[in-house]
Amino acid sequence: MQFTRTLPKELVHRSAVAEVFLTDAERHGEDEMLLAARFPRRHAFYDDTLARGDRLDPFLLLEACRQGIFVVAHRYLGVPPGHKFLLRSVGFEVPDPAALARGDRPTEAVITTRVERRFRTRAGVRGLRLRFTLTVGVREALLARIDYSWMPPEDWTSLRAGQRGALGLPAVPVALRGPRVDPALVGRCVPANTVISPPSTGKDGTHAAHVFAETTHPTLYDHWVDHVPGMLELEAFRQLALRAAVAAGTVHACGALPVALAARFRRFAEMDLPLECRTAPVLPGADIECTLRQPGALAAEARIRLADPDAAGPARALAAPTAHAAA
Repeated sequence: MQFTRTLPKELVHRSAVAEVFLTDAERHGEDEMLLAARFPRRHAFYDDTLARGDRLDPFLLLEACRQGIFVVAHRYLGVPPGHKFLLRSVGFEVPDPAALARGDRPTEAVITTRVERRFRTRAGVRGLRLRFTLTVGVREALLARIDYSWMPPEDWTSLRAGQRGALGLPAVPVALRGPRVDPALVGRCVPANTVISPPSTGKDGTHAAHVFAETTHPTLYDHWVDHVPGMLELEAFRQLALRAAVAAGTVHACGALPVALAARFRRFAEMDLPLECRTAPVLPGADIECTLRQPGALAAEARIRLADPDAAGPARALAAPTAHAAA
């Protein structure tokens, strides 16, 4: 597989070439594909950290897997360009934290991708469950699963118009603004890379913050979408969970890594309605439970496990949250 040039940015639904991490794709049988990925030595978002910077961010590796869902759908299942995609659930674990170590050159990885399930409607296959094994050299750095679906653009337009109309929202959203957390409190250096407000702590040990969608962010909003993107929602979970874990004394702020995650997306999160991120009380040795809510609705939920890099052992997989079906 080649690592010298990226796949077409349109194929992985990215606008900027700098945000494309996949470089090649090969099919190996009906249900298995190999993807090649190349990660930069320094990325303005994923590598903005107060930590030493000698480890790959698992969210960066997850983003490469997420880009793979489009390659599989378009290149191997014949889903036409222009179709719209929805994340249903995302999960990962880091089986070997030492495999995240960076060298002095861009990191090259191979992602074994397997179709575990096809979701069918009367119109045919309309979604997949994919399993990813991302290997750096001979070491497994990330195991991930993603459930997703797609629809024709006219169905998307009708769906979103109906949903926003039912909420009394205009056709084109304008993102809410608000104060951002001090980046140092969530392990960041650059204020623009924070996505939550200054958190509050409840008497019951919960932590809460509002999530803000900055539509000019070059990574989280690489291109325009009319809702809060899934990767931004996951970043909100990470930032608030990190702050809650530091406050509880279970990790150190600068170096903590997300070593396991299980998330479900229940409905679209609207960028022009208040969006609250909340954690359950943090208990030693336990995964951190998080939710995203808008007035009257659960938008997403997750469990996340954080660990200091030097103490992180092999991560066990997390089961996805089991609340009611997504809207």
